[in-house]
Amino acid sequence: MTGNTTGEETEKGTTAEDVVIVGGGPTGLMLAAELALLGVRPLVLEKLGEPGREPKANGLVGQVVQVMDRRGLAEPLTGLPGAPLPNTTGFMFSGIPLDLSLLEQSPVYTVAVPQQRIAQVLEERARALGARIRTGHEVVGLVLREDGVELEVSGPEGTYGLRARYAVGADGAHSPIRKLAGIGFSGVTYDRSVARHAHVSVPAGWADAAGLRVPGVGTVPPFLPLRTARGAFTWAPLPGRPPLVATTEWEPAEDDGPMSLEEMRASAARVLGAEVPWAAPEGAGPHVLRRLKGGNTRVAERLREGRLFLAGDAAHVYASGGGPGLNAGLQDAVNLGWKLAAALAGTAPGGLLQSYDTERGAAARRTLVSAQAQHALHMPGSDVDALRQVVGELLRDEPAVARVAALIAGSDLRYDMGGPAGGRAGDTAGGHPLLGGFAPDAPLELAEKPVRLAELARTGRPLLLDLTQGAAAAAVAEEWAAAVDVVRAAVRPPGAAPFTAALIRPDSYVAWASSAAEPAPEELAELRAAAGRWFGVA
Repeated sequence: MTGNTTGEETEKGTTAEDVVIVGGGPTGLMLAAELALLGVRPLVLEKLGEPGREPKANGLVGQVVQVMDRRGLAEPLTGLPGAPLPNTTGFMFSGIPLDLSLLEQSPVYTVAVPQQRIAQVLEERARALGARIRTGHEVVGLVLREDGVELEVSGPEGTYGLRARYAVGADGAHSPIRKLAGIGFSGVTYDRSVARHAHVSVPAGWADAAGLRVPGVGTVPPFLPLRTARGAFTWAPLPGRPPLVATTEWEPAEDDGPMSLEEMRASAARVLGAEVPWAAPEGAGPHVLRRLKGGNTRVAERLREGRLFLAGDAAHVYASGGGPGLNAGLQDAVNLGWKLAAALAGTAPGGLLQSYDTERGAAARRTLVSAQAQHALHMPGSDVDALRQVVGELLRDEPAVARVAALIAGSDLRYDMGGPAGGRAGDTAGGHPLLGGFAPDAPLELAEKPVRLAELARTGRPLLLDLTQGAAAAAVAEEWAAAVDVVRAAVRPPGAAPFTAALIRPDSYVAWASSAAEPAPEELAELRAAAGRWFGVA
């Protein structure tokens, strides 16, 4: 890796850095770990002096769980072996049940883990790999230059300057970096409803595995919102934590003071039309007790401005369930990390950095479609009730379940890989079905030992995987060994992988693939072109 990796004083008295990441939440920490894995020592600036204690997201949903597995992070997050990944047979789309048992393989992987734990695991990984993190340091000024980004930072000992070859704003929904760069944040603000969330306890006999028993209402199943004429109610008994209850009211009572358990009781009574004897949660906190008025669904007009990039909530926010912002932000980091590392090393082909804006901008807008559709289905009214009934009936059919499950998971997005069959979503004519999509895991055998594709991806480098007898693709790629991991392996059982050879990017997206017993010369030519297009090798 070339360039400054530890920070050096410039002639003007500012410190020069390769990459400065503004924001020490999960997205910023994931990006720091990705860069450090590839030999870059980024500097993370977090304005808070210590981690916030307010509970936020409750876990990870969809393809991001596979992404974490590709970096060996699934095990520390779940406490379980890396395979099989936690999967679920049921989920919901705007509170409408989604029977995932209809699918041969559900893409909706789930990990129920608090956001604080996610951030802790990522910080430990980033620090272990050499990333530097400064807490209590806030960026107060920004100037974009052709060859870098100048930052003015306010820290515990005063104000100082930084000059970065690249900077990334991962500083949240109200991102000062985005505002300082003048990047618009268009979308929709919803102000009609109020949502309340609280950890609680209930008397013995009120709840069991079937759900929460409410007199006059019946049993409210876990995690499935109960919709009434006055709003919606959810009972969420998350493992290892006190039960979480949530209400949404269409015409909420005015409450401007601090949120209280009594307010939660009153809101639930209005929504359910029945009283439930909530009590304070048991065990050590922090515990959820919050009120959220309205919400925002917005996407930045662009995710790149010269040498400045936006990621996570700084780039997109969504007012819908399932934590789509966190799931998308972590994948932003994995998409951007290897591209920045290649640019710093001088090996990035033309257009590689711009592909971050193209690819993750498309992902953000696709998630926007999902969030807005779910919000529309969540609104009150008899017409929406009728629409929900029709959608619910459609979601009893396997093809519809598959489409919506892929939308929720984020696995329906395919990147344009260029070339004669670019891999555009829904366009596989003349190209391999996996092209542009996320590489599926596969059971392999390497040196007579079992190994998963996910484990081979943990170097964070490009991977050429050849499962054929003749290994023609591996032979072509041997000359790129300095830039690409070349692996010859067998698949066990035979035919268990949906390819015989594949070129896989560091973010696990397929840049080239073949299903031939031995790739034809024209396929090998396409392999060379794909390697040059994405990794700058000839």
